[in-house]
Amino acid sequence: MDLDAYVAEHRGEWRRLEALSRRRKPSAAEADEMVLLYQRVATHLSVVRSRTPDPALVAELSRLVLSARAAITGAQPVDWRRVPRFLAHDLPLAIYQARRWWITAAVCFLLVSAAVAAWVIQDPTLPKAFGMSEADIDSLVNHDFENYYSENFAPNFGLLVWTNNAWIAAQCLAAGVLLLPVAWILWQNALSVGMTGGLMIGHGRADVFFGLIAPHGLLELTAIFVAAGIGLRVGWAWVVPGPLLTRGQSLAAAARQGITGAVGLVGVLAVAGLLEAFVTPSFLPLIVRDAIGVLVWTAFLAYVFVLGRRAERAGDLVLADGFAPAGAQSRPVAFNAR
Repeated sequence: MDLDAYVAEHRGEWRRLEALSRRRKPSAAEADEMVLLYQRVATHLSVVRSRTPDPALVAELSRLVLSARAAITGAQPVDWRRVPRFLAHDLPLAIYQARRWWITAAVCFLLVSAAVAAWVIQDPTLPKAFGMSEADIDSLVNHDFENYYSENFAPNFGLLVWTNNAWIAAQCLAAGVLLLPVAWILWQNALSVGMTGGLMIGHGRADVFFGLIAPHGLLELTAIFVAAGIGLRVGWAWVVPGPLLTRGQSLAAAARQGITGAVGLVGVLAVAGLLEAFVTPSFLPLIVRDAIGVLVWTAFLAYVFVLGRRAERAGDLVLADGFAPAGAQSRPVAFNAR
């Protein structure tokens, strides 16, 4: 196919579709014309992709098709009536039904961190094998770890922590379909936590380490574990789809529920970021700061297990692997910690 001739032949239609898709209130005749042109340009895109896949032209036509589709279908209004149900039913159900995955991830993470910390305590030379000098160790133990939470303006620090943790959670969710990348992300962070904890405890500063971790770390770590568990559950859905679903159906069901959990984790990590920015470095007594962290963490777990169990018992059909069969009534459901 002569690409230049093809472009010259259809360029007028493409420009006309672009012009129509930019109009806020097209007439009935223009709307009909836009639908017709949309179908034609979608066919043109398919032809270009299959015969002469020019990257620039494919990108241009893809953008045009997407903008025309948005103009034809229109923006869907936000149904705020769904928010209470999302918070009281969909979100806790999504996290609750992935509980086996994220609890397992939490246990493995904590075991690795504890093992690394114990190794560092027994062998003080181990951090040097990871490139840390005596000056680095001294600075971390006596200054950096504690100053990390108070050296920046609190609102800016909270936003930084939130975005960093959200990025880690997003990586766990997105990479879950491949399974192994999630394990690698957790492994790296478990090593970081274990190394830091081992150095602090080994130098007699266990009270500082646990005292500063507890106010925000309980909720923050749990949110990361939940993200990892949901991601792994999505990945396992296509590995072992169960007897009633195809791999595609199983993956789609898990992914829909995973999106629900991902949206909820944005709020959970925001709360953890606020705790880390305003409670952890505050002048409140250490026991009060830790009590706030434990209270918020306990409230989150109660929210998930009480409302999640209630939602599951309310009639949502769930198979042994946690996914609803096709046609059943089912509602889908930053950390480098220091």
